Amino acid sequence: MSAVVMENVVKTFANVVAVDDLSLEVPYGCIYGFIGPNGSGKTTTLRMIMRILHPDRGTITVLGERNGTAADDRVAYLPEERGLYKKMKVRDVLRFHAALKGMRDSKAAIASWLERLGLADWANQKVEALSKGMAQKVQFIAAVIADPQLVLLDEPLTGLDPVNTDVLREAMLELKRKGTTVIFSTHDMATAERMCDFIFMIYKGKKVLDGPLEAIQARFGEDTVRVRLDRGVELASLPHVVKVSDYGRWLELRLDRDGDPQELLQALMQRGKVLHFEVTRPSLHQIFVQIAGPEAEGEDIVVARS
Repeated sequence: MSAVVMENVVKTFANVVAVDDLSLEVPYGCIYGFIGPNGSGKTTTLRMIMRILHPDRGTITVLGERNGTAADDRVAYLPEERGLYKKMKVRDVLRFHAALKGMRDSKAAIASWLERLGLADWANQKVEALSKGMAQKVQFIAAVIADPQLVLLDEPLTGLDPVNTDVLREAMLELKRKGTTVIFSTHDMATAERMCDFIFMIYKGKKVLDGPLEAIQARFGEDTVRVRLDRGVELASLPHVVKVSDYGRWLELRLDRDGDPQELLQALMQRGKVLHFEVTRPSLHQIFVQIAGPEAEGEDIVVARS
């Protein structure tokens, strides 16, 4: 049984199809990453799971139920648009959100979360006195304070400094360790690679990736070569190389379907000294750009599914 099951879901706004025939299953107890360009349908999908929006067609089952409201005490949502009552004290805001979810005695939970996220000294301060990062952590606590079974986080790490990013990332992993199912959307491909058990990508309203990262990378093939070259090695007109990404100390070369890494190695050695040569799978960043970048316009999209 899955925490979320979406079957052939369609959602339109006026003449725009925001989500197009989407089917998706989110297993219990995992971290499920939603990725996709701006305007691709990520937030619309999250809001349909929360019942804030309703699909035009298709069915959505959340925690085993097809009927429900956004106020379901077992489900929590952190929207992309941040919003807290600025004149309230931090502790009072959290107590209020806990009460909305039916939590009568939240004192110990609030104290624990404030301590864990480094906010204990700010418990009696008004929200308006907090920095952006602090306010974002408070809103995260507000979402999870009632110990939900399913948590939906829309861009929870956006705009945070590295320290606060690590704090929230560890909090999300702690939720998973406790058995909570976490769905979160992000534009940070490196974070998605490190944290997520499953990756789902939506592009122009359609599902284009869905499954474990390893399966997705295998679907796109081992067409990436990482190299370090001596200075002066010419890269123009290399056989079957369709893209060169320069990362300073090393280069990544992407081959077309007919590319042979051994032929590439021979061609590079004829041009100069090769210090490092490694055939590797494409990163999630590379796959994202391959699907949604300018070079992909007009190409057929193939869904990768485990």
